[in-house]
Amino acid sequence: MNEQLANCDNPRAEELRLAALAAARSAAQLLRSTFRTPVNAEHKTNTHDLVTDIDRRSQQIITESLLASVPDSWVLGEEKISTQQGQAAPGAVQWIVDPIDGTSNFVHGVAFFCISIAAAIDGHLVAAVIIDPISGDEFTANLQRALLNDVLLHPQSRPEQSRANLMTDYPGAESLKQDGDLALQLFGQWIEDFATVRRKVSAALALAHVAAGWCDATIGFDTKVWDVAAGAHLVRMAHGSFRGLSYGNSQLADHECPGFIAQGPGADYPSLDSAARQIHELRTGGGTQEI
Repeated sequence: MNEQLANCDNPRAEELRLAALAAARSAAQLLRSTFRTPVNAEHKTNTHDLVTDIDRRSQQIITESLLASVPDSWVLGEEKISTQQGQAAPGAVQWIVDPIDGTSNFVHGVAFFCISIAAAIDGHLVAAVIIDPISGDEFTANLQRALLNDVLLHPQSRPEQSRANLMTDYPGAESLKQDGDLALQLFGQWIEDFATVRRKVSAALALAHVAAGWCDATIGFDTKVWDVAAGAHLVRMAHGSFRGLSYGNSQLADHECPGFIAQGPGADYPSLDSAARQIHELRTGGGTQEI
């Protein structure tokens, strides 16, 4: 943990964890009650990127709850709603919200999606909550510990690469267009290198599974800050590692980067480092990627 994070107000971090947990629980009720019922899904950027009215309603519930609990805060959410106004002054709390991470799974009746809420102060993550509405699992963290259903998550060493379980959503349709043959080559290499490779279509919940020890590693490209912020904090507070892949933009915090590698405690998987280098070289036309 860096010095700036260590100097953050730990009691405030716990207050924010509880505020995020209350907000996520309220929205989880909506997701449980509407799962596997008819919903109207709209396409956002393409046919693979879906949004529903449930996403927007979940965002509204979460935003109203967070702003009521912490009035001097502001919300950065995937879905834009009327109460999501502006940015607060330095030192104020920023909430980073994905009201349904894994909307495609939600729409198609696949029980792997979650609510993701992170709290940041001056760009530093201080609290996180991820709730799986169907299983009821609640992953939370402040600046001192990570919890699963209010039970402390203990560090667990992870197996060598050939026995490890990898989760990734790469490559998707857009990545195939952008990265071409390399995308399929990398995926094929992971299948050879790891014991299992699972595509779950929720970066946030995959990160939560790494924090819990149910998954050994996850890697993502073309992610957004609301996809990974809460999960990144959970992994670190559970003594795992999370590093952003910035493609040369050194001004971004790790959780703001367009790519990431997350691994459980003690894990070091060369296949993921190699993939990150190759993607960086392809997308930047060469240059050095710090890993």
